[in-house]
Amino acid sequence: MRVKRYVVETMPDALQKIRADLGKDAVILNTKEIRSGGFLGMFSKKRIEVIAATDASAVPNAKPAGGLPKTAPIIRPNSTSASTNSHGTAGVYNRPSPVSANPVFEEKAQLAFPEVPDVIVEKPVHQLHVSAAEKQPVIQQAPMEPTRDDVVLEELKQMKSYMQKLSVQSMQQIPLDPILEQLKQRLTDQELDPQLVEEIMNKLLEETEGGAVSEEQAWASAKQQLLQYFPESYAKGIATDTKVVHFVGPTGVGKTTTIAKLAAEQVLKYHRKVGFITSDTYRIAAVEQLKTYATILNVPLEVVFSPQDLPKAFDQLKDRDIIFMDTAGRNFRNEMYVSELNALLQSSGNSETFLVLSLTTKYKDMKAIADNFQKFKLDKVLFTKMDETESFGPIVNLVHEFKLQLSYVTNGQSVPDDIFELSEQDIVELLLGD
Repeated sequence: MRVKRYVVETMPDALQKIRADLGKDAVILNTKEIRSGGFLGMFSKKRIEVIAATDASAVPNAKPAGGLPKTAPIIRPNSTSASTNSHGTAGVYNRPSPVSANPVFEEKAQLAFPEVPDVIVEKPVHQLHVSAAEKQPVIQQAPMEPTRDDVVLEELKQMKSYMQKLSVQSMQQIPLDPILEQLKQRLTDQELDPQLVEEIMNKLLEETEGGAVSEEQAWASAKQQLLQYFPESYAKGIATDTKVVHFVGPTGVGKTTTIAKLAAEQVLKYHRKVGFITSDTYRIAAVEQLKTYATILNVPLEVVFSPQDLPKAFDQLKDRDIIFMDTAGRNFRNEMYVSELNALLQSSGNSETFLVLSLTTKYKDMKAIADNFQKFKLDKVLFTKMDETESFGPIVNLVHEFKLQLSYVTNGQSVPDDIFELSEQDIVELLLGD
C-alpha cells in the first residue's frame, strides 16, 4: 500500500493531486485543518492536510479481470463483512479482489491489508462528489492565485506596520528633551490632532538623532511641518468671475453677519453691483436682519421659500454683478433638509460655496459637519468667532483631513470690519504662540 500526505489550500486541489499521483482508485484516509507559514507564529495561513493511499500492486485506471467487481470490502480481523466507520457507512478499498468465502483466503487478506483507522473515507477518489460551491473557487481563483513573491511581500508589509507601531509605543515611553516636551504640550493644548503631533515629534527626533535641540530649531522645524499639512494655496477671496456665492453651515455660526461684511467689501472696495437671496425663512427675524443690511448697502433682496422660487429670484437680480445667497442653518443630520439645501445650491453661471464654521465648535462636531456638507462640492471654508477662542489646532486638522481651501476669518461683530483673509502662516504662528 502507498500512503501519501498532501498540504493544500482547498479539497479540489487535493483531489487533483491525488488523482495524478496515486490514480483514480486511491482513497482518502484522513483530512484535518492545519496552519502553516508565517513568521514567529504570526501571519500563518489555514491549509488542509490530506492523507491518501492506494494499493501498491494495483495499476492505476486498470480494468478488473474476469468480470470481477472493481471494489471489494475491507475485511477486518474477527469480521465477516465490510468495515463500518463512525458514521455507519462501509469503508472500502479500491483493489481487484476475488470473491470467496474460503477462511484461508480471508486470513491472507487480513495479513495483506491490515486494519486502518476509522477515519477512512467511504468512497474512492474518482467517486467523490465535489459540490458546485467547492468547484467554483477553483475556476475563479486559480488564475489569481498569489505567487510566493506576493505572499512574502504582503508579510513584509504587515511586519513593517507592526514594527512601526512598536516604534511609536517605545518612543512614547522614552522621556523627551525638555524643549521637545514643551513643544508637544503646546501643540496638544492647541487641540492639534494627536497623530499629527506624533508625526512632528518623530520627525524632530530623526533630525536631531535623539540628541539635544535648541528652542529655535524645534519651533522652526515644527512650523515647516505644519505648513505642509495645508493643501496647495489658491486665491482665498471671492473670484472676480464668480456670479453666485452660496453660504452653508449649521445654525448660529454667523452666516448672515458674514454675508453683510463681504457684501460691503464688494460694494465699497470693488464697486460691484450686489444682490441678496435668502432662504432662511425658519429663523425668527432672519429675513429682517438681512433686509436691514440690504437697506444700508442699498442692494435688492429676494426671499425664496422653496427651490421652485429660485428661477424667479435670479431673473429679478439678473443685472447684478454678484449675488450672495444665505441658506438656513438647519440640522445637517436630517436627510430631508440636506436634499432641500442641495436643490437650493443649483444655479447657473460661475458659483462658489463657502462652508461657514465657528471656531468655538468642538473639532469632533466640526468634522461631522464638514463630512455631511462635503456632498455639496465645497470650495472654501470660512471660520467665524476667532476672537472667542485660543485654540487654533482644529483649523489645521480640518483643512488637512478634508483638503479644504482657507478663505476668510471673522474676529468680531462690526460690519464691514472684523473680517480678513486667513493665511497659513498666520495660523501656524498663532498655533505655536509666535
